[in-house]
Amino acid sequence: ALSQGVHLVFDRSFLEGDSAIMVPHTSDGRVMFAIPWHGHTLVGTTDTPIETPTLEPRPFDEEVEFILQTAAQYLDKPPSRKDVLSVYTGIRPLVKANEGESTAALSRDHTIRIESSGFITITGGKWTTYRHMAEDCVNQAAMLGKLDERPCVTRTLNVHGFHQNATKFGDLEMYGADAPAIEALMRSEPELAEPLDAELPYVAAQVAWAARHEMARTLDDVLSRRMRALILNSGAALRMAPRAAAILARELGRDDAWRDAQIKEFAIVAEGYQLK
Repeated sequence: ALSQGVHLVFDRSFLEGDSAIMVPHTSDGRVMFAIPWHGHTLVGTTDTPIETPTLEPRPFDEEVEFILQTAAQYLDKPPSRKDVLSVYTGIRPLVKANEGESTAALSRDHTIRIESSGFITITGGKWTTYRHMAEDCVNQAAMLGKLDERPCVTRTLNVHGFHQNATKFGDLEMYGADAPAIEALMRSEPELAEPLDAELPYVAAQVAWAARHEMARTLDDVLSRRMRALILNSGAALRMAPRAAAILARELGRDDAWRDAQIKEFAIVAEGYQLK
């Protein structure tokens, strides 16, 4: 059962401080949250049943209005459509229960199905439970395969970039242990230390780093996924697109035609992150 959820991003003035807000019961029976995130305010979400998934889902007007009206009761000031810096939509793959039951009432837990052949299928779940989902599925597979029992180590396993005091890197905090290498890149190539846009804390070196060390191969890779520019501020992401595309083209050895095509393709994607 497919359900889509919409999130709106505002500037930080709508939620001062470092604490998040959770509203446990909205008018439609869902939970709404407002979270300080990368210097912005992230507000969501909705629960709207849909028939088929799309690669770039778009919000419905009624979803946007619902979030604006609900958030106005709790934020430091009431938001309007013109205050939305970016809007993005996700699709939940929920495990269907009874026919006619609303998607809001369906469990967000995952389900594991084991066929008589031993084939294992895992479905449902959500981004925030991915580690537990993986542990559960692998444990089931290990048991079926009669492997020796051993405890799962991923709960405390440090991922790439782990650093005990990453906050000292400022705007590069999310890079953790990789941050010093990016700082060194900015020192060795001063032009890469220049900001890409005044409204977001990203510099040109992050584009080069994404191409050299993070397998970024498209402008969308860089501005949507290696950075969070498109999600945080779609207008700023569009403004920085030409410069970012030029750096990426240089790093990948691509020509001007490829660069221009990347800018056009990114503009089409970015359109879905802006309210009309």
